[in-house]
Amino acid sequence: MLLNVCIAKLHRATVTDADLNYVGSITIGQEMLDAAGLVPGQMVQITNVSNAVLWRTYILAGKQGQIVLNGPPARLFQKGDKVVILGEAWVEAKDAAKMGGPTVVFFTGEGETFSEMNAIKEVKKSWRPE
Repeated sequence: MLLNVCIAKLHRATVTDADLNYVGSITIGQEMLDAAGLVPGQMVQITNVSNAVLWRTYILAGKQGQIVLNGPPARLFQKGDKVVILGEAWVEAKDAAKMGGPTVVFFTGEGETFSEMNAIKEVKKSWRPE
């Protein structure tokens, strides 16, 4: 049996832009994807800390520090909002039991630019299936 599990969490990243006219998805800086072990095309859930909106979409790789909500969620997520992004994966039940939780990426949340706010402060890695 396969289980849908959270394999990674980007904790309180800052939205750098919202583009209503884009077809859809979320653009995430490649350095954040690498730290979390996420890949372009992977499904994620995004929660807006400001208003509790939850959105599910797929990842596009972006430039350093970028968190851009594209398409319809641009009405629900605005530049400067804090978000929690949860990376999903389908995993064998026996492997899910070994995981012990997702890899979590923490950000500084401080600075004058979005690149500074979205600078990686700490990564807590967890075991995950190959």
